[in-house]
Amino acid sequence: MAKLVEKSVLKTLVPPSALNAENFTELAGKAYVEDVPASKVIFKQGDVDRKTTYVLEGEVTLTSDKGASSVMGGSDLAKHPLANHQPRQHTATAKTNCKITRFDSDLLDILLTWDQLSGIEVNEISVSEDGAEDDGDWMTRILQSQAFLQVPPANIQAMFMRMQEVPARNGDAVITQDEDGDYYYIIKSGKAKVTRQSKTGSELTLAQLSDGDAFGEEALLSEAKRNATITMTTDGMLMRLSKEDFNALLKEPMLSWLTYEESEQKIAEGAKWLDVRLESEHTNSGLADSINIPLFMLRLKADSLDPNLIYIVYCDTGRRSSAAAFLLSERGFQAYVLKGGLLERAEQNT
Repeated sequence: MAKLVEKSVLKTLVPPSALNAENFTELAGKAYVEDVPASKVIFKQGDVDRKTTYVLEGEVTLTSDKGASSVMGGSDLAKHPLANHQPRQHTATAKTNCKITRFDSDLLDILLTWDQLSGIEVNEISVSEDGAEDDGDWMTRILQSQAFLQVPPANIQAMFMRMQEVPARNGDAVITQDEDGDYYYIIKSGKAKVTRQSKTGSELTLAQLSDGDAFGEEALLSEAKRNATITMTTDGMLMRLSKEDFNALLKEPMLSWLTYEESEQKIAEGAKWLDVRLESEHTNSGLADSINIPLFMLRLKADSLDPNLIYIVYCDTGRRSSAAAFLLSERGFQAYVLKGGLLERAEQNT
């Protein structure tokens, strides 16, 4: 029977160690130990396996056209994924009997994205300073936001045409924490509150919403879970846009993708790399001269970025970076996303 990796060992690996308790437990349930006999190949140069592999015990040799190196289980180097580029740039061979573990790269990245978007959704909500209901038309308030400045007028028109009007009563839970995202919402009339369940089970009220306030967009980015519950505190009317329409009409127009070659050209013209992975990931495999602001810190540190510069945002797969670029676009920054992330960099650069 397959044996799971001990959680104490999993906690030493980067980036799994940064996951919150719930997502760490999810990953731990899929972290199996593999016994690899000496001389067996773990992966070959040129492979595209979409796996993130770690050496737990023993010694692995990495060979490529540029030479050979080795990674020992338990070393600082072994805390990071083994030669984690796709297609593989090295052949990994067990020099001794080894124990390894490997995860589906997309699963790991989805868990990291859910984790780092936690708290962003509720903090992005626009609430008037005095808490009073805005007398302006709800559509006008939406159109004046930074989020819609880059969206083509035809898309905005289509958005309003495709929105469904949904009546809501006092006490109705519009969205619920930890559920999958399905709709983007705008309050046409009425009031609501944003709450979050703490780990102790108590309910924390985070914000109050009223006419013209929008919510739910971050949960539609990168297939993230809802990070809060939105409950109506009065009777009212909501406008909602499906996930598919949100992605087609709003998300995609606000995201611009570049290959690595195109990105390099932009960098040569003065653009800046922005790595939105964790600091430990950036330290291990960040691009030269890149800025590092982890996704979960982006809302707090966006003001430190130069609005006159162009930013090319990257992560391992493009999932976290697309979420980050969307948030930057909402603030008026010109941001591009490295298509496919670092895992596809080698393929685009050949």
